[in-house]
Amino acid sequence: MADYFISILRDYPPLALFLTVGLGFLIGKIKIGGFTLGSVTSVLLVGVLVGQLDIPMSGPLKQVFFMLFLFSIGYSVGPDFFKSLRGSGAKQALFAVVMSSMCFGITLLLSYTFNYTKGETVGLFSGSQTCSALLGVGSEAITKLGLPKDVLERETNIIPVCYAVTYIFGTLGTVVILGNFGPKLLGGLEKVRQETSLLEKQLNNTGRNSDPAYINAMHHVAYRSYLISSDYFDNPRTVHDVEKYLVQKGLQVYVDRMRSNGDIVVPRHNDLISKGDEIVICGRSEYIVHVEKHIGTELSDPSLLSYPLSRVSVRVVRKNFMDTPLSRLRKKIFMRGVVIRDAVRDGKNIEITADTRFEKGDVLTIVGRPVQVNLAVIQIGHADRPSNSSDLMFVGLAIFIGGLFGALSFYIGSIPISFGTSGGSLIAGLVFGWLRSKRPTFGNIPPGALWLMNNLGLNVFIAVVGIEAAPSFVSGIKTVGPMLFVAGAIGTTIPLLFGLWFGHKVMKFNPAITLGCCAGTRTCTASLGAVQNTIGSTLPAIGYTVTYAVSNILLVIWGLVTVLLA
Repeated sequence: MADYFISILRDYPPLALFLTVGLGFLIGKIKIGGFTLGSVTSVLLVGVLVGQLDIPMSGPLKQVFFMLFLFSIGYSVGPDFFKSLRGSGAKQALFAVVMSSMCFGITLLLSYTFNYTKGETVGLFSGSQTCSALLGVGSEAITKLGLPKDVLERETNIIPVCYAVTYIFGTLGTVVILGNFGPKLLGGLEKVRQETSLLEKQLNNTGRNSDPAYINAMHHVAYRSYLISSDYFDNPRTVHDVEKYLVQKGLQVYVDRMRSNGDIVVPRHNDLISKGDEIVICGRSEYIVHVEKHIGTELSDPSLLSYPLSRVSVRVVRKNFMDTPLSRLRKKIFMRGVVIRDAVRDGKNIEITADTRFEKGDVLTIVGRPVQVNLAVIQIGHADRPSNSSDLMFVGLAIFIGGLFGALSFYIGSIPISFGTSGGSLIAGLVFGWLRSKRPTFGNIPPGALWLMNNLGLNVFIAVVGIEAAPSFVSGIKTVGPMLFVAGAIGTTIPLLFGLWFGHKVMKFNPAITLGCCAGTRTCTASLGAVQNTIGSTLPAIGYTVTYAVSNILLVIWGLVTVLLA
């Protein structure tokens, strides 16, 4: 029975992949005390176990999902990333230089301590630092040393073996240290989450929560129904007169719906309102609370209040809308019945008063009847309408352009340097995510779809890594001995612990940025996913991006230096 089950998995590798992801997520949810492995670590461990069955995993599956993950990360943090560059970008680059130098130093020390050959050192470096690019570049460098043919063959053949032995802990160790122990070493998980939340508010200041079960008790826009009974209506008043009367009382509100003689209508300026009529008043909550004493008794009338509204985010670009006080804008025909719920400038909320003036690039959230909202959008700028569908044309072309850029190589001396297709996907996500924030007329990816790209992309990649690496890991241990695994663990752990201290105490980064920078300098994307899951924020990706780009180049250069010095 067991042999039959194993043969099915070998004949249908996708089943093994889904088994690995499913069991990994199941195990990742198990709590022992307050400790959990997390989905990323669990998926990798399950992948290593399933990989012992010698499951073939060929084709571009791993790279496709990895590129999806990196693009989603870049897309989600693009706007905040470019903001952070103004302040901490240079410091993050310096962090990457120091950390990659530490990785080089500890690897060279281990090479001298255990008397490793050049090939073994390159394999140790590339595996323990999860720098896969060094495999090809290091092998090429060794071939240019003029070694005897038999020595050259032995050295180049041992590189992937040493890489396989050290890569599993290089990935798994980085995930566990940063995802499980990193927050504790930076002051505790709760403290890290609090400081992360503070930084999120500084960057975004939207006061929103991504949890779909979360609602805000504060409603900035209100629609209320009233029975007209005030003495002001002893004589019938036009809608225009009523709105003007309420403005004189300091209440910027609109008459949005009306029931008169049993008929419900959308009122026009010259329609008359009499005692006994029922009307709907809309406006900001701070005005609505004072309406009742001026027109009549508030009532609950579901039939009068049950009508569709639009809520749309609009980026201000029209000159006629800019630098005009809101009190004057409200008098424009296109703004009648349209309420500005909130406004954001450079990631921070703007206080909305009668004197507020909007600038180019401000993002307004407006509410009103669909017809009126559509008219207002035309006069304000570009709309970002909520949607459940993803712009797959945008996603496909963005990843293609980024991957194409990453595939291009440039040379430092005779050393080929490139970001790789995965690094290009990350850059594409950053750039296109930023463009989307500037002009929200294209490139929509709903939060649910982005979550799926992020989590499924990362965990499928990790599952394939575990399944592929498992057989060569066991055979590699038999070939080079278990001490290489220990050396790789040391080479992984010491730079990480140093990086946590260096980022926290010397560079004074926010804990989320420190964790992201450590993941980036290790070029270990799996650890970024683990950190984000642990602290519940995508903010570490801001620290990951710059350090990933810098380290991706420096680790290759340092790896080539070890070829000369080992």
